[in-house]
Amino acid sequence: MKHIISMWMLLGALTAAFSQTVIITDETTFKPVEMVILMSDAPKAYATTNIKGQADISGFANAQTIQIYAYGYESQSLSFQALVQNDFKIQLKQTNINLEEIVIAASRWTQSSGKVPSKLTDVSPKDIAFQNPQTAADLLGISGKVFIQKSQQGGGSPMIRGFATNRLLYTVDGVRMNTAIFRGGNLQNVINMDPFTVENAEVLFGPGSVIYGSDAIGGVMSFQTLTPQLSLDDEPIINGKAVTRYSSANDEKTGHFDINFGWKKWGFATSFSSWDYDHLRQGSNGPEEYLKPYYVQRIDSIDRVITQDDPLLQIPTAYMQQNLMQKIRFQPNANWNLEYGFHYSETSSYGRYDRHNRVRNGTARYAEWNYGPQKWMMNNLSISNYTSNALYDQMTIRLALQQFEESRIDRSLNGSTRSIREEKVNAYSLNTDLVKAITTHNTLYYGIEYVLNDVKSSGIDENISAGTEETGPSRYPAATWQSMALYVNDEHQITQKTTLQAGLRYNQYLLDATFDTRFYPFPFETASLNNGALTGSLGAVYRPNTSTVLRINFGTAFRSPNVDDIGKVFDSEPGSVVVPNPDLEAEYAYNLDIGIAKVISDRIKVDVTAYKTILSNALVRRDFTLNGQDSIQYNGEMSKVQAIQNAARTDVYGLQFGVNLKMFNGFSFNSDLNIQHGEEELDDGTVSNSRHAAPWFGVSRVTYEYEQLKLQLYAQYQGERIHEDLAQEEKEKDEIYAKDHDGETYAPAWYTLNIKGQFQLSKILMLTAGMENLTDQRYRPYSSGVSGAGRNFILSLTAKF
Repeated sequence: MKHIISMWMLLGALTAAFSQTVIITDETTFKPVEMVILMSDAPKAYATTNIKGQADISGFANAQTIQIYAYGYESQSLSFQALVQNDFKIQLKQTNINLEEIVIAASRWTQSSGKVPSKLTDVSPKDIAFQNPQTAADLLGISGKVFIQKSQQGGGSPMIRGFATNRLLYTVDGVRMNTAIFRGGNLQNVINMDPFTVENAEVLFGPGSVIYGSDAIGGVMSFQTLTPQLSLDDEPIINGKAVTRYSSANDEKTGHFDINFGWKKWGFATSFSSWDYDHLRQGSNGPEEYLKPYYVQRIDSIDRVITQDDPLLQIPTAYMQQNLMQKIRFQPNANWNLEYGFHYSETSSYGRYDRHNRVRNGTARYAEWNYGPQKWMMNNLSISNYTSNALYDQMTIRLALQQFEESRIDRSLNGSTRSIREEKVNAYSLNTDLVKAITTHNTLYYGIEYVLNDVKSSGIDENISAGTEETGPSRYPAATWQSMALYVNDEHQITQKTTLQAGLRYNQYLLDATFDTRFYPFPFETASLNNGALTGSLGAVYRPNTSTVLRINFGTAFRSPNVDDIGKVFDSEPGSVVVPNPDLEAEYAYNLDIGIAKVISDRIKVDVTAYKTILSNALVRRDFTLNGQDSIQYNGEMSKVQAIQNAARTDVYGLQFGVNLKMFNGFSFNSDLNIQHGEEELDDGTVSNSRHAAPWFGVSRVTYEYEQLKLQLYAQYQGERIHEDLAQEEKEKDEIYAKDHDGETYAPAWYTLNIKGQFQLSKILMLTAGMENLTDQRYRPYSSGVSGAGRNFILSLTAKF
């Protein structure tokens, strides 16, 4: 009888193993739950549920612990045998309190946040659908932990822990977006991303150079876009969504459509989005200095300064954008997965509003100052293998080609010369990332990377009166920038309560530039760099009990000089010109994080992180000489010569505080507060506040959910930055700051009150509406050249099928 029972148990297990499909549903509604992540360490396995709540778990056979995570649900841990006994069915309980989440940004692989010593946060598709961000920059701002600066409506430059632009790293589907012309000034490249296609957005705070290389000093912003879903039964999967949206503050007209076709081995995902934004209206209650009640228009071959009918309109800020994405997935068996992704984004031309605010001789400084169409295209092929061998348990190879195109067009008021500067970058990259479980408690993440950027820059001076063109000075030299790297990161679980992580990366970077000396008397025609950088990290996670997590992490990061640093010529401010400097070295950052997260009575979660970062050998703009001269003629005026130099140290420290409270009868509360302070050395040895360390800022939300209804009242806010505390280079920027009682520039504190609601009209239709900035505040985020939207009504309708 014992043998018969054993045989039946074996047959049952085999039958279950061959079924290979788990079905996960909501405990209350019994509806399938999409995008649930299942993970195990032994064996190394990973799966995600499709729209039917199904996942193939054939790779999890005999796993003692399978971790199950889904946004908005309590996590679970089950053995494979328990799944067999449950007939491969799992029900999840909804919650807004979770100590652990699934993250990718920390190691480029899916892992539990409970094993990551760095601080991370994410923005889920549900949050995106509810908040309706207009751009990917606004999407990052939803987190409440990333400050967004804007110089124009068609933009958004994240600031994280006192760093910004080329000291932050962007990735899309694991591919580096930073190029060799990322500058120290504010960047708007993040708007290339389509918020509607984001499957998950994560922010890793602090150094990420061990995994990502150059630029990952203040943080890493990782965007994962829609993955084609496959069917696990005989019926193909066909699903998608269509969205239309209107916003009153800029007369927004947005449309989006995506569709997925999935069979057992093949999947296709297609997405298209279109945005049309008119000039942005600011609020009626606030500083008078933010008003520019005029704009310049050329009429009958004469530049005319025209008084606006509505002084609250910020002209010119209108722009349009279109995005296209196509993905193809092929999974011949459980061991292989191939994905090809095509992304294309293009904006219209749009005005840089802060430059249009500049005044000279009592009138507008510029008749034109626009960014030309910003274009981005990416072809990305990833090949993943999940076969355990001596080298790896999981491997992914990513091959990518990106093409970037941008331009700047400016012309002085009543000037006849229109200056056009165009840049094109071809970015090639190859990444091989591997995971190997050395033991059941020790996992190795390692890989290699090669990046090549080919930079082409051109200049045209157009005489609009004569209708002629001639070659003008380019913004950059013709150049190539290369990076070659090897990294290793070890995760070791010392005890059930303690996990250690340690990593190293060696990076060799090369730059070759050829300068056109026809326009500027440079004492050199070429410049080359060939240097290496070694970075590392060491961190620990300690869990004294199931409701507490303590983290400590020490990490280093670097930023290698790029083409923008070594070769750009531009006017940084009136009367100053930045010239090339071929004698640059990498800058290094040293960072310490200490954090604690605590869940109290399953209703309150508190998360606090303190950090300090020291940036040495910092690349900063300083006074310089060219051929022995400290000033040269530039754009018709005598300008002080400056250059990027390894000339400073920057210290940044701060605190990130978050609280989540699950209240009663469907009510919840959450709040995030960020406090940071940065200082950098000046030429004379004195210290100035750092430009990219924003004043304290945050967001607080009260949410109510009941069945098909969700309501939220929230406030966004920023503290004051008085004149004395502005960065030295910011103090003279009259065009972007308000004036205090002494007539000095400063950044006022501000807040907005907002309300939003979402209602599921039917099985496929969802209505979202909201009123932002209820009190119609006229506010301008710190260091921004354009004000935020005034009172803004948003209406969005989504159809999911």
